Amino acid sequence: MTEQSGVPTATTGRPRVVIAEDEALIRMDLAEMLDEEGYAVVGQAEDGEKAVALATELRPDLVILDVKMPRLDGIAAAEQIARARIAPVVILTAFSQRDLVERARDAGAMAYLVKPFDQGDLVPAVEMAMSRFAELRQVESEVADLTERLETRKVVDRAKGVLQESLGLSEPESFRWIQKTAMDLRLSMRQVAEGVVTHGPAVGGGDAPTGD
Repeated sequence: MTEQSGVPTATTGRPRVVIAEDEALIRMDLAEMLDEEGYAVVGQAEDGEKAVALATELRPDLVILDVKMPRLDGIAAAEQIARARIAPVVILTAFSQRDLVERARDAGAMAYLVKPFDQGDLVPAVEMAMSRFAELRQVESEVADLTERLETRKVVDRAKGVLQESLGLSEPESFRWIQKTAMDLRLSMRQVAEGVVTHGPAVGGGDAPTGD
């Protein structure tokens, strides 16, 4: 199984996860699901403050936070972890209200799960969070200015939507399409994304990517 803290030697090659949930039973179930799916739970916390401390110390590949926790709630913890660019965050909530989901997104969460959930719900949310975080890092590596980064992310998200609808691509495939087209045309991702929003996928030839 996995360890509560530290970096276990058996996790080599497995994505490392910190989970925070104040209900021990849910935390145990979540750890078991993740372990079965090939993830290594390297830290567990029952409150938001400990979750931030573990994430800062262990630098995992993913952090999963319950929205309602003592000392520091999941949204506040997500904001700290996201601001430090430590890892992508998935928020767990028993509430499906739109405003809570939007608050989590604004705090920097990359995906969310509404409880009760099963293994089939968990894996797509985890993969989506990690994919979106990788996209964010890519955009930030290309754009230095903070305001410009925000505008670039907005237009890239809009362009991904256009590509998903026009070419039937998944969200990660849409991002790779923008990334590859930018490299091929020697343009920035923002320039390609703006072209997609204005003219559709014809800006890059209109073909779906065949690989990474």
